[in-house]
Amino acid sequence: MLALGLLAGLLSTGINIRAQAIRVEVVKAGDSWQLNRDGKPFFIKGAGGDASLALLKEAGGNSIRTWGADNLQPVLDNAQKLGLTVAVGIWFQHEGDGFNYSNPEMVKKQLDMVRTVVTKYKDHPAVLLWGLGNEMEGYGAGDKAEIWTAVNDAAKLVKQIDPNHPTMTVLSELGGERVTSVNRYCPDVDIVGINSYAGASSVADRYLKLNGTKPYLVTEYGSPGPWEIGKTSWGAAYEPTSTEKGDWYRRAYAGSISQKPLCLGAYAFLWGQKQETTVTWFGMFLKDGTKVQAVDTMTELWTGQPPANPCPVIKSLKIRGKDELTPSATFTADLAAADLKGQPLQVNWVIQPEQTIKGMGGSAEPVLAELNSAITQSDATHAEVKTPAQPGGYRLFAYVRNNAGAAVANVPFYVGAGDNDAAGKPATLPFYIYEDQGSAKNHYIPSGWMGNTKAIKMDDGCMIRPHGGTTCLRVEYQATTDWGGVVWQDPANDWGDQVGGWNLTGAKQLTFWARGDKGGEVVSFKFGLLGKDKPHNDSANGGLDNVTLTKEWKQYSIDLTDKNMSRIKTAFAWTTAGTTDPSMFYLDDIRFE
Repeated sequence: MLALGLLAGLLSTGINIRAQAIRVEVVKAGDSWQLNRDGKPFFIKGAGGDASLALLKEAGGNSIRTWGADNLQPVLDNAQKLGLTVAVGIWFQHEGDGFNYSNPEMVKKQLDMVRTVVTKYKDHPAVLLWGLGNEMEGYGAGDKAEIWTAVNDAAKLVKQIDPNHPTMTVLSELGGERVTSVNRYCPDVDIVGINSYAGASSVADRYLKLNGTKPYLVTEYGSPGPWEIGKTSWGAAYEPTSTEKGDWYRRAYAGSISQKPLCLGAYAFLWGQKQETTVTWFGMFLKDGTKVQAVDTMTELWTGQPPANPCPVIKSLKIRGKDELTPSATFTADLAAADLKGQPLQVNWVIQPEQTIKGMGGSAEPVLAELNSAITQSDATHAEVKTPAQPGGYRLFAYVRNNAGAAVANVPFYVGAGDNDAAGKPATLPFYIYEDQGSAKNHYIPSGWMGNTKAIKMDDGCMIRPHGGTTCLRVEYQATTDWGGVVWQDPANDWGDQVGGWNLTGAKQLTFWARGDKGGEVVSFKFGLLGKDKPHNDSANGGLDNVTLTKEWKQYSIDLTDKNMSRIKTAFAWTTAGTTDPSMFYLDDIRFE
């Protein structure tokens, strides 16, 4: 027997001395794969997030997914009490955040963290599997060997420490070389997790076509993300209603999850609420914990029965007339909503500004203020709005509630800057951005340094093989991670808060010459970076994405046909992302013609 003092010490640390791991295995069953837990088939009916686990159990769910292991003990303990399991996420760093998978010390420190987490929690009976990383391959080709080698080294270590639970790594969709890389570099990874939104219903088919052979989980799914849906003329993404989102969950489940030979189950996103693009885009609950249609849909899919008390439904939310207005203008929005059981509905109207600080890969965004004084009159079917004085993008939300849940929709609108949107200074074509160092023909200032600015070097007087004249621009991006860029502005250092720019009406193309130092450098070129969310914006935009440069000079052209060139404040910009080696390239003779 344990001495009483030792027993008390163990209890005070939260360690369950009676904890015993429940063995989980990935097994082949004919042409299919299945998960066995304690010797019995276990199909994952899960969600990712931090809302009530009791509600998850009530809805028919059997598992919760985490992205990291912080504060994991209470999650495991609560899940165990409710008879739920936990896919324990162990966060792997992303190179865009300053981590470098080519740095052995960084990778070892991360591997040591994996060892600590697995050793601490491996015997908890609620543990289902180990999720090693989430989208750590980034959002490009996803083919960096060092990343996948680090993942497999971690999976191998986990198997040595804990033979009772399988390993998984989670991909950002299926594009690029992700599946090929996992097949090539990760033999010790048992399960492939796939995050997919608009494409979730086709994951099963696409995975097979990419020669996916390992069993998979759809580890995040829901409605389309803001990056894969239609946008307004000022760049605001159209968010589906909560009713429409329920259909996206259903299509994903039918197309890629239920009764698919390689699928072991899935985790719906998000069992909770977060601010990402809007306050309602991804949450299966509102801020106050009220459920929306996604919960009802998953309840029916998990249990085979619709919920006894369903959420309201929204049929439409529309603005009468134009959605681009001037300050202090008025408009009316019309709402069509219903309750499936004829219960009374309560409607709350809210206005919020458009989110301008976008988090990368789901990272945190600022919470937006509510500007409800702009709503001058409202009832259950319409709202009258007096537009705010501050130019920019906004959204009008309608929250519809019954005694069981809620439905929500929003419609974006834009407030222009009025007289501030006058044409720029008249320009005579051709109009140079860069002709030669110190040339009187040069216009605009390369003042807008972006991204990892410490890694950028730019010399406007380089005399190494200029294309024309005596000098050219030499650009260096000296980092192997993150991204950097420079934009030519008028006025200098202005990001849309000042009057300025040039009237380039009549320009048909923006031309420039470029070459790489070694060849193969990938650079994007753009103009018109200031959208309508800015008080003083560019009247047009365009560009060339991911241009692969050659070692010799080559001329490139951005077509300006039918563009409104009356006010161009950001005339030219380059951006590049870190790769295996730092990059260097040259620019010359940049002009509007």
